[in-house]
Amino acid sequence: MKQLITLLSLGFLMIGCKNEKKQTSEELTSSQVGVVSENRKTPSDSTFINIDPVSHATAVITWGNIVFYTDPTGGAEAFNGKSKPEFILISDIHSDHLDLETLKELTLGDTKIIVPQAVKELLPKEMSTQLIVLNNGETTDLMGFKIEAIPMYNLPESPDAFHTKGRGNGYLIEKDGKRLYLAGDTEDIPEMRNLKNIDVALIPMNLPYTMTVEQAADAVLAFKPKLVYPYHFRGTDGFADVEKFKELVNKGNKDIEVKLLNWYPKKE
Repeated sequence: MKQLITLLSLGFLMIGCKNEKKQTSEELTSSQVGVVSENRKTPSDSTFINIDPVSHATAVITWGNIVFYTDPTGGAEAFNGKSKPEFILISDIHSDHLDLETLKELTLGDTKIIVPQAVKELLPKEMSTQLIVLNNGETTDLMGFKIEAIPMYNLPESPDAFHTKGRGNGYLIEKDGKRLYLAGDTEDIPEMRNLKNIDVALIPMNLPYTMTVEQAADAVLAFKPKLVYPYHFRGTDGFADVEKFKELVNKGNKDIEVKLLNWYPKKE
């Protein structure tokens, strides 16, 4: 009897050890899966695009191992802890897009800055060697990216509009089959609706400068990006209802993913 009890005890002990070993193995497998998953999204993957909002229309975008800024504003302190940019995109002449003091504080050296002609005319001559001027419809190749200037403007078109056609740029950026669209200050224009195969889009919605939430949702439903971020949504009457934007887009097309990011830190 004593031997039987001893054997049973050893059996339970072995089962316990086996279960413990199995759990450890499963945890290791889970950890390894996590690592593999993360590796698919590391900057070494040229299809990886990360949007890091700074404020309003200002963002740090990491695409593969390249970092670029859009409409940098807020001074150097707004970019504390951020990676230095390989290039910069500036969309328009207004101060929420073009901030010369921020450009100076960032000590960019010979970093290339892509701008429309109207922005170039407002920058000091000593920066001219850094500038790549793109007008609507023009393209440039930079660091493996194809960058096209897309029109951005108000409707109906008029000489006294906040954004007149031809002055500013949205940008279509493409690399390795991935396409990112930065709409800039625009309304629901045909050039936006006619875009194809957009993977990621940043879309504005603020009155009276760009468009309503409903117009923005209609535009997105027309050109069907896979992933869309509302940005530039602070207007004269406060913030646009981005939750409603998301609801309208998902009601019209559940396959379009809408992500809401914090574009307006509390310090503002």
